[in-house]
This record gives sequence, C-alpha cells and structure tokens, in this order.
Amino acid sequence: MFKIKQKSKKTQARLGQLKTWHGEIKTPFFMPIATKAAVKNISTDELEKLGTQIILANTYHLYLQPGKQIIKKHGGIHEFLNWSKPILSDSGGYQVFSLAKIRKIKPDGVEFQSHLDGSKHLLTPVKSIKIQQSLGVDIMMALDVCPAGNADFAAVRQANEITYDWLKKCKQQWLKGNKKQLLFGIMQGSTFKNLRDESLGKISSLDLPGYAIGGLAVGEPRDKMYEILQYITPKMPINKPRYLMGLGRPEEIVFAVKQGVDMFDCVIPTREARHGRLYQFCAQSEKDSIELFDNLFYKTLIVKNNQYKENFEPINQASNLELLNTHSKAYLHHLFKTQEGLGLRLATLNNLEFYLELMREIRQAIKANNL
Repeated sequence: MFKIKQKSKKTQARLGQLKTWHGEIKTPFFMPIATKAAVKNISTDELEKLGTQIILANTYHLYLQPGKQIIKKHGGIHEFLNWSKPILSDSGGYQVFSLAKIRKIKPDGVEFQSHLDGSKHLLTPVKSIKIQQSLGVDIMMALDVCPAGNADFAAVRQANEITYDWLKKCKQQWLKGNKKQLLFGIMQGSTFKNLRDESLGKISSLDLPGYAIGGLAVGEPRDKMYEILQYITPKMPINKPRYLMGLGRPEEIVFAVKQGVDMFDCVIPTREARHGRLYQFCAQSEKDSIELFDNLFYKTLIVKNNQYKENFEPINQASNLELLNTHSKAYLHHLFKTQEGLGLRLATLNNLEFYLELMREIRQAIKANNL
C-alpha cells in the first residue's frame, strides 16, 4: 500500500508511493481542501490541469448537507463531484470540537447542534466511519478528540485516552467494510512530549494503514510546533504514511518534510486567495522573499492594494495556466475591487498552483539530495 522509494541522505525526508482505491499518489503531497465536495471557486477540471493528485472532503459538512443518502444515490462522492482520483475525508472531529458552545463530549461520541438548523446529533466513532464508508472515499480519518492549543496536561491526557478508545471502535467498523478504503489513526498530545509518546505508542499498536499528527495547528506557538514535529515524527512507524493535519505555510511544509512527513492539507492557499493574497516563487533579491531550500524563494503580495492598480505585468508570468500568464495584476486588482467572482477564481488557481508546484520541487530536491 505504501512504498518508500528513496530516503534523503541529508534529512529524514523520503520519497514514496501511496496506493489507493482510485490511484497511486507520489509522496510528499499536498491536498487541496474540498470541504463541501468542492474546492472553493474552481472546478475539478482545473484541479486536474494543476496536477492535483488527491483532494480532501469533510465528513461533518457532507453528513449535514446534502446528506450521505444523496451522495450514495449519486454513486458515491467521486461521481457526485466528478473526480476520478483519490479523496481523503476528515472525520468531522475538528469541526465538531470547534463548536465549543454547542457540543458535548461523551464516552460514546460527541453530541452537537448543527450550525445549519440547530438540530441535535450524536457523532460516534462507528457512525463517523459508516458515513465515510458510505461516501466511498479512499482514505478515512478516525474520529478523535482535538484539545485546544492551550489545554492543560490533564485535559490533553484525557483527550488521548478518548481518542485511543474511539480509534479501536473505528477499526472494528473499518474491518467490516471495503478494505480498499484505508483507515488512518490520529496522534494527539499537544505540546507535551510524554503525551505524544503515549498517544503514538497506543495508536501505532493497532497497525493501521497510516497515521496522522493532530493538534499542531490549533493555536500552539510556532516554536513548540517545530519542536514537537522534530521530536515525534522520526518515532512514527517508518513503513506507514505520515500525515500532518492542517499545516501549513510553505516554510512549515518544507520543515515537516525534512522530519519525514509525507502528507499535508491546509486552508491557506484557498482562504488567503479569497482575501487577495497571492503566493509566488521569486528571486532572493525581491522584497520580503522567504527562503525555502536550494535557492528556492517565495513571496506574498496583496493584489487588492493600490500599488497594483496600474501594474500591467501578468499575474504570474511563470504559470502553466494561460489565465494567469495573460491576465494582468491590474486586472485582478480591478476584479477584487468590483467584487467579481472571477477574481477569486484566478487568485485560487494561482495559490494552488504554487502549493502543488512546491511539492513537485520538494520531491525533485529529495531525489537529487538537495533538500
């Protein structure tokens, strides 16, 4: 299911190949987020043109709307959104736990009120997996408890215990279904190293197809995040894919790859596109450039700012997309000022192309031992 093709001679980074129900994926990789069965503002055809290998959907949102029955009648989530490549589904745990005022954690699951209509629901580990099995995704995430970034030791330990108990139930349900669907467990522990060790030991004992690092993108200080990643990632099972959930900025992804992480997702490229922030590779000499590795630098620019009102340079001269290397920054500035939807689409295409190209550059650098 997962093969390591090459290990770096300089870091913990590795090249791999993850075999899933709907295709093989080269690692390390980044997943654009299709929370509600759509990556905001762009189509699956455009995702294909960008070279996207896999996308991420969300169990919580799809369970509430349109509901698993509608998607099942449509032939599964791949048919529903017209995407033939792999899909990973988050369990919905993070979304539920972010609803702090309208949810309650119980031993058998989490009770919450829908953010849509206030209706009450109980999401159990078994129910979460059943929903994901019904969707027909390639990779399912186990339901876990994600403690807040500032949670104390006792709260984090309790979250670990519940997460492990729920994971055992998730595995039991997974074994009853289609084995082509892969189940990943989620390690918690916040910034407490001993609790990270404890959580990793328990979840890895269940011998699942893959493991995720949770709870490092929910408010923890960045220096602590780096410290925990450097500490715990090399201890994870070497022959299983490692997934860092919800992170991050380009330099954070590079750092995590160097620790041996294989899989990433983050809202940054699509969310910041909606605010007019563009990510682009650049020369070291350009203002506010940030180094990634091997003379690779990037910058961000806010295209809504007035300095781009008369900037007639292409949005991205180096882009493989005609839309980005023919339309100007001045035009994109105009689209944002007039609130035209095309502006959101162009900015999103720019940022996703950047993130996916970054992963290709990373894979190439590992192969050449330049990372």
